[in-house]
Amino acid sequence: MYLSLLKPDPTKTDGRRDLADAYEMHRTLSRAFVTEDGSGVARFLWRLEDAAALAAPSVLVQSIVPGQWDSIDTRAGYLLEPVQTKHIDLKSVVQPGRTFRFRLRANPAVKRNGRRWGLHDSAEQLEWLQRQGDRHGFRINGADCSCKARLDTRQRSGGARITIDTVLFNGVLEVSDAPALQAALTGGIGPAKAMGLGLLSLGPA
Repeated sequence: MYLSLLKPDPTKTDGRRDLADAYEMHRTLSRAFVTEDGSGVARFLWRLEDAAALAAPSVLVQSIVPGQWDSIDTRAGYLLEPVQTKHIDLKSVVQPGRTFRFRLRANPAVKRNGRRWGLHDSAEQLEWLQRQGDRHGFRINGADCSCKARLDTRQRSGGARITIDTVLFNGVLEVSDAPALQAALTGGIGPAKAMGLGLLSLGPA
């Protein structure tokens, strides 16, 4: 897995546009993952990191193939600094019984009568997270949900505006099923992944 950090310049027109609109950010990032034959885009996940946590707004990207960041680096003034990328060997890092700090911005929701309904109560959101752990190979050893916000974006070019409720989870997890968690790290958790949700990041506990 590849982990990349981008710092768009919020004083530039393109950077300001992407930081304000998840759809536009996804379009920009997709340029780095176009397949060799140009027929599609390789899977990637991304999350906008709050400027309060870092010196400037930053975008974290997790992918199964390295991003071709030249397409973004060469856009004059778009980035404050070159993209930072590192490779992580998931099989050696994610082992049963290991504990990690984690962060996940997600859209906790359930399906009822064929429709997806957002969960707004903190207890329900944490229960949703527990269910995701059961499904994706980890146990929660403590977590909180904060930074609740509504993401205003659109589904596609020219599409109607949509609103997505988001929650930022932070806590500690224990690996119960290594292959399942490895798959979740590359495949994401929950809906609206293209809109910057579902990226599960791990760090030393």
